[in-house]
Amino acid sequence: MHIRAPAILVAARSHAETAVVARLLTEEYGLVAGYVAGGRGRNLRPVVIPGNAVDLQLSAKSESQLPFAKLELITSRGPWLSEPLPAAAISWTCALTASALAERQAYPSLYNALGGLLDAICHAPSARGWAGALVGYETLLLRELGFGGQGARPEGDLPAILAEMDHQGSAIEHYLLPDRRGDVMAARQRLRQLLERMI
Repeated sequence: MHIRAPAILVAARSHAETAVVARLLTEEYGLVAGYVAGGRGRNLRPVVIPGNAVDLQLSAKSESQLPFAKLELITSRGPWLSEPLPAAAISWTCALTASALAERQAYPSLYNALGGLLDAICHAPSARGWAGALVGYETLLLRELGFGGQGARPEGDLPAILAEMDHQGSAIEHYLLPDRRGDVMAARQRLRQLLERMI
């Protein structure tokens, strides 16, 4: 197996002393996992950050082997991780994506929506510019996985956005995260609290 594609890194877990097992969302191949040798080293640590857009090269000798991944940075989200609100939004959307999607199933609309949402989080003047898109991404994820997702997408009106977040929170927890709800939903709750402070 040999894959080369643009990807969004959505999760990274330490492995052994210096390596990382990364999960990445691609447009054509869906969610894929790969072993990144030296992923915790000085050169690759800034690359292996959830939210980053990368050029992915994935190769394995057999389907049963965890593929080796080589990553080249395209767009870094690192500068926004020092800001609590953008960092919480990036953390939640990446954790949700990594936890909810099955591997090797393509969802081109989710790949494109996640890329657009991450760009908005990093470049909009305030959360009012991206919070509605975040709710829209959650709705799209529910719909793509067959769990409805018919909610409204309020724009700019934070009380309406928070109300919609509350409305679809139970569906996300019940349908998308039945076995992993604790840590992942805690990231969503932190984001919600930060958004509420803006009202």
